Amino acid sequence: MEDGILKIGEYEEGDIDEIICIERDSYPTPWSENLFRSEMTSPISRLLVGRTTQEERRKVVGYIVYWRVDDEIHLHNIAVRRDMRRKGIATRLLIEAIRCSRLEGARWITLEVRHSNLPAQRMYERFGFTVRGIRPGYYTDTKEDALIMWADLRLIPWGDSTGAVVAEKIIDE
Repeated sequence: MEDGILKIGEYEEGDIDEIICIERDSYPTPWSENLFRSEMTSPISRLLVGRTTQEERRKVVGYIVYWRVDDEIHLHNIAVRRDMRRKGIATRLLIEAIRCSRLEGARWITLEVRHSNLPAQRMYERFGFTVRGIRPGYYTDTKEDALIMWADLRLIPWGDSTGAVVAEKIIDE
């Protein structure tokens, strides 16, 4: 990555301002700070953050929020800073979420995605997600339908300990 080395890890309290900025720039109806804070304290919620070092300063460039319930993962939110998009950061965040989830015993992963969000759908399809249903009018801001996508984590090879090699291939496609 040209703009520094990407490191993915758990959120830290000092990350919240950058997370909120990315969220507001990414979505027409962004999550509130209170919603993020409740995710940070929920026992079923996981929040991973991607950081780079730029100009001797660590900078949050993306995040992923998901829930783990029994053997299922529900991806709730993923976003990358506008100037850092199309560099494989969302893919790497998803890979790390899958890797961590598989280590915890998760088997399935699901999400909702806007019907019009073709780039996100293509990324999820590369991970083996398939459309299993539609939630009519799911997005309250536009009344747009959401596609419900599912994947079997056992069939995603880049979610294991050798995932970095396969991830590089996927990112370079």
